[in-house]
Amino acid sequence: MNLSNLQRPVTVGRHKRVGRGESSGLGKTCGKGHKGQKARSGGKVGRGFEGGQMPLQRRLPKKGFNNIFRVEYNVVSLETISKLNPSEPITGNLLREKDIVKRSGLIKLLSDGEISAAYVVRLDAVSEKARKKIQEAGGSVE
Repeated sequence: MNLSNLQRPVTVGRHKRVGRGESSGLGKTCGKGHKGQKARSGGKVGRGFEGGQMPLQRRLPKKGFNNIFRVEYNVVSLETISKLNPSEPITGNLLREKDIVKRSGLIKLLSDGEISAAYVVRLDAVSEKARKKIQEAGGSVE
């Protein structure tokens, strides 16, 4: 710290002294208007309160259900796999490198399309039909 970077201290203004006579501008009702809930001490209106009218969050119908145990898969088809090189095993990392799967998470292989070469598949999940088609083509699922 030196003289070149000194700054004035930030001052917090004095609080307004209310109820100290009419000429102060904040006498009598202290700036709260006349009567009513907001003029009382502790008189706050709750969030979402609409003056006794049925509030919006209760007027709208409840809908849906989110299952916290749901497992979401990135889906890949056999047709997509058949375009890859059969000499290297099909893994999640390979599919992400080739930009076939763009999101992170589990990957499931589905049986859409046909397969002719023998592939070695190492994915999180494989449908029964896809497993059958791979094994008929001479490949394996690990």
